[in-house]
Amino acid sequence: MSEKSPKRLRLEASLAEDPADQFLRYGLALQCLREGDRVEGRERLQALIADHPEESVAAYQQLGQSYLESGEFDPAREALKTGILKAKARNDWHAAGEMQGFLDQIG
Repeated sequence: MSEKSPKRLRLEASLAEDPADQFLRYGLALQCLREGDRVEGRERLQALIADHPEESVAAYQQLGQSYLESGEFDPAREALKTGILKAKARNDWHAAGEMQGFLDQIG
């Protein structure tokens, strides 16, 4: 793994000051994924989901996309199906539709 980007370092520093901030946690997970650190990005998304399973609709979607992009269809399917259920429970039809689109790609 190469050096961490300045953006990632700033996110980590901000998160150290407020470890419970869901937005920072999500942002850092996405930054890890953008930088190619799939393991840490996924772990951070999974931890966010574990701590806030009903509120982490976007985390389910990003986790599913991450698996889909790397051809890991079973975990992608699982994350997306759960995410769709959580999104529908929150009346977030847009997110549910996007995740259904990804799920349809898998078959």
